Amino acid sequence: MAKSKYQVIKQFLLQKIESGEWPEYEVVPSENMLAEQFAVSRMTARRALQDLADQGVIIRNQGAASTVASIKSQSSLIEIRNIADEIADRGHTHSARVIKLESVPASAQAAHQLGFIQGEPVFYSSIIHYEDDLPVQLEQRYVNPNVIPDYLSQDFERTTPHTYLSRIAPLTEADHQIEAVLADVAITDLLNMTPTQPCLQVQRRTWSKKAVVSFAILTHPGHRYRLGGHLTF
Repeated sequence: MAKSKYQVIKQFLLQKIESGEWPEYEVVPSENMLAEQFAVSRMTARRALQDLADQGVIIRNQGAASTVASIKSQSSLIEIRNIADEIADRGHTHSARVIKLESVPASAQAAHQLGFIQGEPVFYSSIIHYEDDLPVQLEQRYVNPNVIPDYLSQDFERTTPHTYLSRIAPLTEADHQIEAVLADVAITDLLNMTPTQPCLQVQRRTWSKKAVVSFAILTHPGHRYRLGGHLTF
């Protein structure tokens, strides 16, 4: 399917930023310049710029030029988005491979995060997400079976856990913990990395109303990912 004009402009801007050609604080082309360069309306160019501003990639100031956001600003913006949507927004193709989908005894960590007793059964999924056949995220998720009883019967190669959980138990609260880690060999093999390459790992717990829904460990190849969901190849 052909990309829309605004997606073409957005991908052009992202490529310039992610490649380092436009460093932080660099002035990016104006709406008028982009409209002329790509033969589109100012509204189309504005949409591409505003999308990147909403994601924290650029800074838009009223009456002044737009600039590339600082790396700190980009990294501090954490949106709870469907990874399939992030990938589609970049004009790329998402696919997923389910490694495990089963009931397991809650580990000490999972029990603490979900409010269970260690050893009690919880649902667990392990899924690799791909962008154009390149692995970009290992999603390890523990789910509260009391809130999501049909979790294990879903086809997570056709829809993502995020999409399903958002429909069944809409998100009302979340917390995050982010760190750089050296993953074990099993994880680096799944992510097509060498063991010496660092990973960016997000641990995320989500609530719906007053109940904890899930605890997810999202591991990304550090050299291909930055918070906000933008890949660097």
